[in-house]
Amino acid sequence: MSAVQDNIGAGKRLVVLGGGPGGYPAAFLAADAGFDVTIVDKDPKLGGVCLNRGCIPSKALLHAAKLINEAREAKSWGLDFGDPQIDVEKLRKFTGKVVGKLTGGLGAIARNRKVKVMHGTGHFADPHTIKVVDERGEENAVNFDYCLIATGSRPAQVPIFPHDSPLVMDSTDALKLEDVPKSLLVVGGGYIGLEMATVYAALGTKVTVVEMLNRIVAAADEDLAEHLEKRLKHHVDQIIVATKVVEMTADKKVTVKLSGPNHDNAELTFDKALISVGRVPNSAGIGLEHAGVDVTERGFVEVDHQRRTAASHIFAIGDVVGDPMLAHKATYEAKVVVDVITGKASAYDPIAIPAVVFTDPELAWAGITETEAKAQGVDHKVLRFPWAASGRATTLDRNDGLTKIIIDPHNQRVIGVGIVGVGAGELIGEGTLAIETGALASDIQMTIHAHPTLSETVMEAAEMAHGASAHLVN
Repeated sequence: MSAVQDNIGAGKRLVVLGGGPGGYPAAFLAADAGFDVTIVDKDPKLGGVCLNRGCIPSKALLHAAKLINEAREAKSWGLDFGDPQIDVEKLRKFTGKVVGKLTGGLGAIARNRKVKVMHGTGHFADPHTIKVVDERGEENAVNFDYCLIATGSRPAQVPIFPHDSPLVMDSTDALKLEDVPKSLLVVGGGYIGLEMATVYAALGTKVTVVEMLNRIVAAADEDLAEHLEKRLKHHVDQIIVATKVVEMTADKKVTVKLSGPNHDNAELTFDKALISVGRVPNSAGIGLEHAGVDVTERGFVEVDHQRRTAASHIFAIGDVVGDPMLAHKATYEAKVVVDVITGKASAYDPIAIPAVVFTDPELAWAGITETEAKAQGVDHKVLRFPWAASGRATTLDRNDGLTKIIIDPHNQRVIGVGIVGVGAGELIGEGTLAIETGALASDIQMTIHAHPTLSETVMEAAEMAHGASAHLVN
């Protein structure tokens, strides 16, 4: 991808449907290139689900949860702060302040770049017109030369669960932190479910996680997920895998019936439940049929390698086009689209997209996983460095980590990296860069890493390509 040049789009009109982490970067970059840009978004402030009620507020709460747990654990180091006093209202205000600061910044940037923002629900009237209905019900038409669909996704609903009860939450409800229930059922052991389980457990809730698959975070390698599960079990009440919630009622309490090897027909009762079983694309009801845009059976907008839809002047990015449903993937796609509409040769071609579960410890991976390599018959060699041998991890009293690098055994090129441990989300950046640039294990091994740091675990894992590390017994 090349840099955007000024005034290439002079006189051209771009409408961006959705103001999230895919939509607003595209709008801003296109404005820099001279396009007349309009963002249509139903939220009163830019940022989409990620900023307003997803990635950002959840990370603020997770930071608080980590501090709460560390304050409790510090007793074993000779530091006793007493039991943490939690003011839920102040914590709620803190997350609101974080969100407000960032959304306010986006609003200022939009004004500075002369990007018009229309707040309301947009739908296609024809291939070159979007009609926007605002909160008062007033309708306005916007014509365009190019359009970018970045409408994102929403929490998936399970028909058998009561969704009209205040006792049954989705991720948006859980982040509002309206109260701290004494007991909480989390249905789903993926990213969102485990992150919210971490938050509520730290606040004092007795949390039970139920996952229908055989283990939590099934997308990650099992040896990495095991470290996370081991620590989570010290904070949540129980983690039940290979089990389905087959019935749920919500009256004064939430009562569920489970079906699984060790919990067949078991009935449990909770104060509240959080349903976190994935997300679905926001593609219905926006008039795609009037624009000549095709969707898959699952509702994802069909796009090519440049993110073009069946209508060549209409593009789509982010969650609405499919997995992985990650904010940074949408931002990458936004850059591709702006390059394309400004006439540059560009395509969506990432080798690695990092994934991070912001629990404690964090779990992150990029490129091919060991599980995928085995399933696909890809020749590979796995290099592991346990954090039990890390000086920095020991100073933090957090040896519950593992760094692994997957290489091509024929040329030692790095094809995958997985990390579980404190700050894994920050460390995965080096792994992603190594994969994208075609780095060899020896490149990482011979790059001096500061001591003592957790980043050294990446270097020491790379050293295992030759079967030796100064800090591990061969």
